[in-house]
Amino acid sequence: MATAQTAALDRFSHTIKERHAYAQAWKERTGGKVAGYFCSYVPEEVLYALRVLPVRVLGTHEPQDLTERHIFGMFCPYSRDVLFQGLSGRYDYADGLVFAHCCPHIRQSFESWRIHRPVQFSHLMWVPSLVQSPHAVPFFEDGVRKLAAAAERWTGRRLADDALSGAVDTYNLNRRLLAQLYELRKPDPPIITGTQAMEIVIASTLMDKAEHNQWLQELLAHPPQPSAGGVRLMAVGSENDDTGIIALLESLGAAVVIEDNCLGNRYFYEEVSRDGDLLSAVAARYLEKPPCPQRDIGPRIRADYLTGLARDYGVQGVVFLRQKFCDPHAYETPILQQTFKDQGLPTLLLELDVTTPYGQYKTRIEAFMELFL
Repeated sequence: MATAQTAALDRFSHTIKERHAYAQAWKERTGGKVAGYFCSYVPEEVLYALRVLPVRVLGTHEPQDLTERHIFGMFCPYSRDVLFQGLSGRYDYADGLVFAHCCPHIRQSFESWRIHRPVQFSHLMWVPSLVQSPHAVPFFEDGVRKLAAAAERWTGRRLADDALSGAVDTYNLNRRLLAQLYELRKPDPPIITGTQAMEIVIASTLMDKAEHNQWLQELLAHPPQPSAGGVRLMAVGSENDDTGIIALLESLGAAVVIEDNCLGNRYFYEEVSRDGDLLSAVAARYLEKPPCPQRDIGPRIRADYLTGLARDYGVQGVVFLRQKFCDPHAYETPILQQTFKDQGLPTLLLELDVTTPYGQYKTRIEAFMELFL
C-alpha cells in the first residue's frame, strides 16, 4: 500500500515537471485549446466550459538574461521568470494568454509576451482593487462576460448553459477535494506534508480538473501514513511556485501545515454558488475569496483571517516567503509581524529570488528553529 500511495503522490510532482508535455498531450487528445494565465483571479470555469485548458504560467527558477531588455530589474523575480518562459518559447503550444490585472509587474510580463511572442488570443481583465466595494462584483462580472464573449469568438463555440454548469461543478468538486486534503494537515503529525500539499495544488493549476479530481479521490481514499512532523509553521507571502523552499523548511525540522498564497489555500478557497445566474456567481466567488495584499484595502481583513488560520492549524511560528520587490506584501509584512508577535508566534522573513540561496537560507532557518527547542 505504501508503494501505491507514493506512486499516487508522485503523479502530481511528475505533472509539474512535465507540465508542457501534459498540456501538449491534452491538446492532441481533446482537440481543445490551451490558454496560459498569470493570476488566480482569472475565472477558469469560463475557459474550461469552452474546451480550453487553463494553464497557470509558472517559472523554472534558473538564471537567465533574456528579459533584461523587456522588464525592469527591480520588478519581482516571478514576473521576470514567467516572462522568460514566454520569450524563450517554452509555452509556444499555448493558443492564448489571459491576464487578470493583479499588479504592474505581471502586467509588464503579459504585455511584453504578447508583443514579442504573439499568440492567437490574448485578453486583459481588470480586477477592482477595492473588492469590498458594493460596485466591485458588478464591475468584475462585466469583465467576466467580456472574457466569455471574447473567448467565444476565439474558439468559435457558444458558452452553453449546460457547459458552464458542468465546468462549475467540476471546479467546485476540485475545491471540495482540496479542502479535504488540507484537513489532513491538521493532525499532529500531519498526514500530508507541506511539500506534498503544495505540489498537489500546483498540479491542479496545470491539469484538466476532471483528471485532477480523479487522482485526488484515489489519494484521499487511501491517504499516506502520517509524516515525520515537526515544528508547525505557516508560510505567508507572495506567489510561490518553488516547492524547494518548502522542502528545505521541512528537512530542517519544520512541518509546514498551512500557507497563504495564490498557489495554496487561496486558490481553492470557497466554491461557486449554484444559486442564480452562474456567470454572476463565478464573478462573486473570485472577488469574495480571501484577498491578497494588493486588494486588502479599506477595512483590512487579512490579519484576522491569517490569525484564524494559525489557530485552526495549530501553528507555532510563521515564515514569510516574500518575492523580492513585491511592494504589496512588503507593506503588510510589518503589520503581520506585530500581529503574530501579539499572538506569541515567532516569525522569519525570507526574500525569494529567481534562484534560491539554499545555503544562506539553511543557516537562517536552523537559527529560527532553535527558538522552539
